[in-house]
Amino acid sequence: MVISADTFSVPQARKLVTELPGPKSRELHERRRKTVSRGAGTLADIYMDHGSGAILVDVDGNQIIDLGCGIGVTTIGHAHPDVAKAAAEQAGKLTHTLFTVTPYENYLKVAEKLAEITPSDFEKRSILVNSGAEAVENAVKIARKYTGRRVIATLDHAFHGRTNLTMAMTYRPWPERAGMGPMPGDIYSVPISYPFRDPDGMTGEEAAERTIDYITTHIGATELAALFVEPIQGDGGIVIPAPGFFKRLSEFCTENGIVFVADEIQAGIARSGAWYSIEHHGVVPDLVTSAKGIAGGFPLAAVTGRAEIMDSVQPGGIGGTFGGNPVSTAAALAVFDLIERENLIAEAQRVERAFFARIGDWASKYSVVGEVRGKGAMFGVELVHPGTKKPNPEALTAVIKHATSNGVIVLDAGSWDSVLRFLPSVVISEELIDDAATVIEQKLAELSA
Repeated sequence: MVISADTFSVPQARKLVTELPGPKSRELHERRRKTVSRGAGTLADIYMDHGSGAILVDVDGNQIIDLGCGIGVTTIGHAHPDVAKAAAEQAGKLTHTLFTVTPYENYLKVAEKLAEITPSDFEKRSILVNSGAEAVENAVKIARKYTGRRVIATLDHAFHGRTNLTMAMTYRPWPERAGMGPMPGDIYSVPISYPFRDPDGMTGEEAAERTIDYITTHIGATELAALFVEPIQGDGGIVIPAPGFFKRLSEFCTENGIVFVADEIQAGIARSGAWYSIEHHGVVPDLVTSAKGIAGGFPLAAVTGRAEIMDSVQPGGIGGTFGGNPVSTAAALAVFDLIERENLIAEAQRVERAFFARIGDWASKYSVVGEVRGKGAMFGVELVHPGTKKPNPEALTAVIKHATSNGVIVLDAGSWDSVLRFLPSVVISEELIDDAATVIEQKLAELSA
């Protein structure tokens, strides 16, 4: 690691002083039951007090390795002092005016930086909003306005959000969509390249032709306003399409006047070992959505894209009360500075090497593991019934329960709830990766016996 130890206010080590959940967490959870909707479900009933780097400290004083980052948000680590300072200073000056009423410079600086770091150097525009789902919804509106078309296509196993529109763009019915219809119309899901589950030997180009055939025969290319893709699917199970898949789809979109949208909400902002994960595929999207890691834990999201597409919307057609809030944009500017000053893109690449070195052989060691895959600080471990590729959600439940009770926060993923997902901070040490892997191996060995 190149990150100075002085950055961390908490020792970067797992340390358990009570059982998990501890007594104070259990007390808080009883209070929660009386006031919080059960619809806001929780993966681990362990209540956090503070954190630093890749370690969270709960209300009972346990130090826990965080391999989830609040689902990919704290990419630069918890409570980075530079981000905290920038947000605090801004909060003391100006907390809100609404950019579309009386604007401010922070918003401009974030838009300028997004124009710089998103793929390609063509002229770009941005809009800042609150959340990933809001960014996706605005991207839909922009694409429809620009093309004059209504139909939107997403890829199988996609996750784009939980609002009414974005849950219709999300692949699996449970739990995101169950019982919450009717869904908006003109939304289609089309086949993806999923190397672990595709026919043996299928190339990315062949998978793309399968997708194009589906679009042509089920939708009609001239009806399609936009194709939304996650270059690395997060909630879908860290699915990384085969080389050539996105290149061919991008060509098809260009040929047919379809807006190609890269949803980079989870994989963007240096997490994958590049500013944006679509860069690994050598493709330039028309629009890019950013969120999660963009502001170090503060709510902020963006749509960035070709000027002619972004400017096709009439004034007032997109926007929102809190979008591009002064405090959130100050935090984002600090995040951008940290990524460049501390070379955190290289740190994400280091994390990738460390994970492959430590867990890359799990599929050969444990019969319950079908595949280990990842890019940067995004890894998926697909769990299967031994000797098959049949998804094994029971194994995932068992692994997560074991990990969280031993002080390691991990995530679930996959359309069949059978992929163990790691989204650690890019500042995590090799020692923490080794410790977390050792904890998880205890249960994998038991399940593979």
